[in-house]
Amino acid sequence: MRVIVLSAAFAALCLPAGAADDVNPADIIRRFAAKELEFQQARNNYTYRQSVKMEEVNGGGKWEEVDDIFFTPEGKRSEKVVYAPVISLQHISLSPEDVQDLRNVQPFVLTTPEIPAYDIQYLGKEKVDEIGCYTFSVKPKKMVTGKRYFEGQIWVDDQDLQIVKTYGKGVGIVKSDQAFPKFETYREQIDKKYWFPTYTRASDTLHFKSGENVPIRMTVKYQDYKRYEGRSTIKFGDVVEDGKTGPTTPTTPPVAPPAKKK
Repeated sequence: MRVIVLSAAFAALCLPAGAADDVNPADIIRRFAAKELEFQQARNNYTYRQSVKMEEVNGGGKWEEVDDIFFTPEGKRSEKVVYAPVISLQHISLSPEDVQDLRNVQPFVLTTPEIPAYDIQYLGKEKVDEIGCYTFSVKPKKMVTGKRYFEGQIWVDDQDLQIVKTYGKGVGIVKSDQAFPKFETYREQIDKKYWFPTYTRASDTLHFKSGENVPIRMTVKYQDYKRYEGRSTIKFGDVVEDGKTGPTTPTTPPVAPPAKKK
């Protein structure tokens, strides 16, 4: 975000002292990266609604937008804005980097092709809402102009080997005076198979080089996931017409957000 002036490569893996001897970080990363690639491809076949709300804590400025991600009758994936009131932010403005973070960094996916771009360190095992997880720190090895990266921690389900939580921020090479908030993203199991992002939150103060400090709050919700069926099929006695989405199976309860880390 810009201030408005109004006045992992495998060789980098490190197992810390005291970690369980039976944990092989390189193998875990190889396996969950493959699962993440499968998840990424599967999510491209789902429709959903994305709701974004950002507020300036001091000043009352706000930005809201609701988008539907859907498929045209021809089967082409598309996006439609269904709600977008006038932006009233007073101290900050949205940049192209913010849009990239919203689309690609906050719902972070770490797939096999992306592993070499990151340094990944195994931190140990930890539970997230009673779900056993492998925890890793993640940061880019080298940043390329125009590309955004994730830097922070990820929690990987020790059974499904998919990311269930991320905590960190978007990073990259920027030329102007910009600052980006730390955020937490939680995933929920959809169709009893894939862990899809369902909720992102941020409560942070943006510190700009100009000396401006702007406290913000942000929430992003991903709702109503439905698998797209491009052809007429019969499932459990129900006919899914061409170009329409079929019913989804009930989801498991979402990961409950714990207290924000300091």
